[in-house]
Amino acid sequence: MSAPCHTSALLLVFVALAVAGAEQSEERSCDVVGDESSESQMERALLKKLEPLSHMRFNVTVDKGKTENYIYHFRVCREVNSTSHDFGGLVQTNKESGKTTVIGRINETQVFNGSDWIMLIYKGGDSYGRHCSGEKRRAVIMISCKRGVTASSFSIISEEREKEQECFYLFEMDSSVACPAENSRLSVGSILLITFVSLIAVYIIGGFLYQRLVVGAKGMEQIPHFAFWQDLGNLVADGCDFVCRSKPRNAPAAYRGVGDDQLGEESEERDDHLLPM
Repeated sequence: MSAPCHTSALLLVFVALAVAGAEQSEERSCDVVGDESSESQMERALLKKLEPLSHMRFNVTVDKGKTENYIYHFRVCREVNSTSHDFGGLVQTNKESGKTTVIGRINETQVFNGSDWIMLIYKGGDSYGRHCSGEKRRAVIMISCKRGVTASSFSIISEEREKEQECFYLFEMDSSVACPAENSRLSVGSILLITFVSLIAVYIIGGFLYQRLVVGAKGMEQIPHFAFWQDLGNLVADGCDFVCRSKPRNAPAAYRGVGDDQLGEESEERDDHLLPM
């Protein structure tokens, strides 16, 4: 083989390996049941909300005597074993035999929520044998709100396999991603009040510094727009006096001090005859 041909063959091999590596490095994610066009905005929003949990792995061990000892492996919207390419999002492993069973697949996902929980369902698992009319397994994971915790307490609640149809495995876990958004502790009125007080403080302090350092004012004249506020105070006082006065302005006062006009003229009639002679 000539040198150019050998080089071209090596380049093709490297390109093929690079493409294969890129495909393997890009993990598959959840695909909601149905056509892509039928996915609702709510489902997309919930899947995006669960993204912080996608890099985590969860395991729980169940021991039921000698025959039923299993380990359940779970990932949120990712394959448990990406090398197997089986879309298995929740997988059961028999501790004795090492046999693995796919409980639910991420390419058949359903998701919905409540006020403080998210329900994630993986359908399309491996078929039952003698139970549930041989239908495919299904995993139901209830994610409950727990603030301050990314994810914890993954456990299996039960396996419902005594029915003819609609059998499922039920799991639960806690996570802060299922919690509703916290409302701001400050109301709109509080924010407006803080803004108003801040503006008043800036006006007073800034005006005081300007009057003192630039204008050179002293005493009360350092108050910004002192004449305006003085006139405004007088106007407010007059307004209160006008509104709050209980009697008309032309009504005589209830009490008048003793003056010359009240004393009147001294009577000409004297009481001299009452005095002893």
